[in-house]
Amino acid sequence: MTTQTPRTAARPASLDAVLSCAWDAAELTASDVIAATGLTRSTAIEALDALTTAGLLRELPNARAAGAYRKGRPARRFGLRADAAVLVGVDSGQVHVTATVADLRCTPLGTARTVLGAAHDDPDERRAAVLATVDAALADAGRHRADVLALCAGVPAPVNTRGDSPPHPDGFWDRMNPGLRDALADLAPLVRVENDASLAAIAEGTRGAAVGSRNYVALLAGERLGAGVVVDGRVLHGAHGGVGEMVAFDLVEGVGAAYGLGARAAEWAAEAVARGEVAPDGPLAAAAAAAAPLDGRQVLELAAGGDPDALRVVQRVGAMLGRVVSVLASMFDPERIVVSGAVAAGVHQVVDAARAALPPGLHLPAPALGISPLGADVVVTGAIAEACAAARRHALDLWAERGA
Repeated sequence: MTTQTPRTAARPASLDAVLSCAWDAAELTASDVIAATGLTRSTAIEALDALTTAGLLRELPNARAAGAYRKGRPARRFGLRADAAVLVGVDSGQVHVTATVADLRCTPLGTARTVLGAAHDDPDERRAAVLATVDAALADAGRHRADVLALCAGVPAPVNTRGDSPPHPDGFWDRMNPGLRDALADLAPLVRVENDASLAAIAEGTRGAAVGSRNYVALLAGERLGAGVVVDGRVLHGAHGGVGEMVAFDLVEGVGAAYGLGARAAEWAAEAVARGEVAPDGPLAAAAAAAAPLDGRQVLELAAGGDPDALRVVQRVGAMLGRVVSVLASMFDPERIVVSGAVAAGVHQVVDAARAALPPGLHLPAPALGISPLGADVVVTGAIAEACAAARRHALDLWAERGA
């Protein structure tokens, strides 16, 4: 959603067409524009000049100056002014906030991270932390609030198209999204608040393991599971933004709750140690004795190293993931499901076990199960992509307002 609705200025449609071409190309000439849009040469040149005057394009050295001169008059060359404004992507997680500033081509310029600690459930502290982290990222990029064209923030809560989250039985969603839409309104003319798993899905579709797919699910596997669902090329939300919420898995035998893969590995490993089901002098027992509580990443690393006790835990987590995949497959008919988030780097054995555990009677073809290459920054990557999409839709409206 946008905190302000830019007015649509009366302008030639050629400006939008040419700016879209420039956003997708490293450089372009009038001939490139004509080939892509069908505009006449005079209209193409007029639009290129107008966008250059507005500060959205810059004229590049001609072919002769660039050392690529051929016979005839060298063509004028133009490129998007990627530094004309900046985009901001925010991952406002349960106990941490990450903000990244990027130019208009989504090239990162600066990043800041904040650990929220014991105050992470306080609405005022959370809002202040998000604003402070954005300001720190802008400072790291050498830019200012006035440079921000579009900002998108991801939160671990359902979010409707207006950027609001519905009430939660214990208030968790309200605490994770404590009016961030309004809190961020003064930072940028274009502001969007979105569910973090939905942003993970956008990231997977633009730069991750689902590029080229129009039907997929990004399974954000942090402390809890969340799903970003894309059907026919569109991210699904629902009436309250709850399409990807996983509370239904409380009722699924073999899953029981939507805890994340690492959290499940830690829980079940600790239970196995407490019941004496692991070798008392083995690596898993030693890890449990040295760390309280046991960390899921440790369990996954021990399994990757061949520890048989950790491997049994991982097999159980994989079987659980197989059930989750089966349910999502029957509900949304995706061609692939991608395990996303920081934990993705260590879940190869979990995913292998899940593939083996997929039941044969799904009726529909089983989705391909993959692992994201985007790591812990998947939500920020999706947020930057969404901010860029908003900038592309409204940049000309906002530039027209600036010049009004």
